[in-house]
Amino acid sequence: MRSDTPSYRGYRFPPEIISHAVWLYHRFCLSFRDVEDLLEQRGITVSYEAIRLWCLKFGPEYARALKRRQGRLGDTWHLDEVFVTIQGQRQYLWRAVDQDGDVIDILIQSRRDRRAAKRFFRKLLKGQGSPPWRLVTDKLRSYGAAHRTVMPSVVHNTEQYENNRAEVSHQPTRQRERQMRRFKSPGQAQRFLSVHGVIQNLFRVGRHLLGAAHHRELRGRAFLVWHEATGA
Repeated sequence: MRSDTPSYRGYRFPPEIISHAVWLYHRFCLSFRDVEDLLEQRGITVSYEAIRLWCLKFGPEYARALKRRQGRLGDTWHLDEVFVTIQGQRQYLWRAVDQDGDVIDILIQSRRDRRAAKRFFRKLLKGQGSPPWRLVTDKLRSYGAAHRTVMPSVVHNTEQYENNRAEVSHQPTRQRERQMRRFKSPGQAQRFLSVHGVIQNLFRVGRHLLGAAHHRELRGRAFLVWHEATGA
């Protein structure tokens, strides 16, 4: 096993089963109990609590390995924020996607003021290593203030409808939020969505735009990357 893959020492189940359970949970809109049933149907008896612990332990490790392999994403960043209610409190999910719809990063914050926007911009720059060619946002003034401070040389577009790509990217989050009966804490939402976005990037190959043979080829490549990252 390569040195940069997760260590499964001390776990009763082999890497193939653990990584498959984590993949099922993050790839599809399933609960831990759903994953438990799917594994049971294949003769693998494991509790939903064990699956939850696997996702908590290995999900972030898989996401880090996948991020190293995906490298830098596109040079046009679409940013948007949407509110999520967590324990009765309004929080804001900041999300950035590139021109291909791949999730660059997310950040849960309690505010959407200039300070929060600057924090998100700096997180994006740290993760991508350099600023984009173009930044697309809505007309929230916090974006303009953060843009002038953090990356003033980048083209900033706030035209109506230009940011539909970022707004649409929130739909999978809303689906999972409903399925999970809302997130339990800001930290739990941050952990889950950070892993969820990276895994969705890998397996979102645009089936409706491809022929069957090309789609199978890209899907096969995605599974190869997944197996390399998980060591399964």
